[in-house]
Amino acid sequence: MLAIHHDADRLAWGETPAPAPPGPGEVRLRVAWAGVNRADLMQRAGHYPPPHGASPILGLEVSGTVIEAGEGITELPPGQRVCALLAGGGYAEEVVVDARQVLPLPDGLDLRQGAALPEAFATAWLNLFMEGALSPGERVLLHAGASGVGTAAIQLCRAFGHPCFVTVGSEDKLAACRELGAEAGWSRHQGSFVDAVKAWGAVDVILDPVGASYLADNQRVLNTDGRLVVIGFMGGRQAPLDFGRLLMKRQRLIGSTLRGRPPAGKGEILAQLRRHVWPRLAHGEIVPLIERAWPIAEADAAHAHMRRDANIGKVLLEVSGET
Repeated sequence: MLAIHHDADRLAWGETPAPAPPGPGEVRLRVAWAGVNRADLMQRAGHYPPPHGASPILGLEVSGTVIEAGEGITELPPGQRVCALLAGGGYAEEVVVDARQVLPLPDGLDLRQGAALPEAFATAWLNLFMEGALSPGERVLLHAGASGVGTAAIQLCRAFGHPCFVTVGSEDKLAACRELGAEAGWSRHQGSFVDAVKAWGAVDVILDPVGASYLADNQRVLNTDGRLVVIGFMGGRQAPLDFGRLLMKRQRLIGSTLRGRPPAGKGEILAQLRRHVWPRLAHGEIVPLIERAWPIAEADAAHAHMRRDANIGKVLLEVSGET
C-alpha cells in the first residue's frame, strides 16, 4: 500500500507494507480521509512516540470503508462506511483497528465529514463529561477554542446546557467561536484572561491544552470544587502550583490523554458518543467544523498550516477522495 513516511524535515507518500490481516475483534479499513492533529506534529518532531505495538505511521483518526472483518465481528460488515479512532496508522491507504474503536457514520454525514469526528469529539467528550464530570448548568472555560477539539467542545457545551468562555488567538477565531455557541471569549494577545473570565463568572471545569504557562491563571478563575483538565503542554511542562488555593477551594488537577488508552477504554468513549452525540450530529444540531483539506501527498502543507496555528476547526487529508 501507500502511506506517509515521515521525519522532522519532510513527509513523503510512498510504498510501505500493508498491515497484517485483521485478527479476532479487528477490522481492515480502506481509508478515505484522515484527520490532522497536533499530536502528529509532536510525533514527527520526536516528542510523542506511538504506544507500544501501535503503527509508527502518523494519523490518529480516519474515515473509510470496511473491507475485511476479523473473527467475531458482525456489526461492521464489508462495505460499511465508518470513522475510527486510532493509536497510529491513519496516513495510509489501509489500516487495521480494533472494532471497538470504529463507529458507523452518523446518518446524513459523508466520509469527509466523518474524518473530522473521532479525535476531536472523543477528546472533548472524555475530558468534559467523563474526566471533568460536568453537572447540569456548570460553566466551562475552553482554551484553544478554535481548534478541532475546541470547536467540538463549544458545541457540546451548547447542546448540553453548559455556558462556555473561550480563549483564542485572534478576533476572527473569537467570532467563529461565538457563532458556534460560546457565550464570551478573550484573545490571548490581549494578555491575561483572568479579569475577563471573572467578569463573565467563575468556571467549574477548564479544558486546557496549554499547560504550564496558564496554570496560575487557571487556578485563579476556577470555582470551589472546580476541575482543571490538562490535555497538553504547548505552554510548557513545569510551573509552580498554588497548593493553598488548591486545598482551600478543593480544586482538582486532572491530567488526561486519549491515544494511549486501551481499546476497551476508547470503546467506552465512542459508545457514549454514539449514544449521546451521534443523534445530534444526524439532526444537524452539532456539525463537524472543517477548516480545509489537502491531498495526502501534500501533507507537509497541512502540517505547516496547523503549525502556524492558522486553522479554525479540523484540518483533513484526502486519501482516496471517496465521499
